[in-house]
Amino acid sequence: MQVKTILTAAALTLASAVSAYAGCTYHEQQAMTCAEGTTYDSESKSCVPTTS
Repeated sequence: MQVKTILTAAALTLASAVSAYAGCTYHEQQAMTCAEGTTYDSESKSCVPTTS
């Protein structure tokens, strides 16, 4: 009986953690800071020199 209770509690905890992560949109958004004279290029996902 105690093993069933522990397994059920673990399953519910895991399910709530996964659903909380899936519902969060912030894990895909990041702030990128590039050095002076460079800008962020979303295609290469890196900082590239500014040409102007």
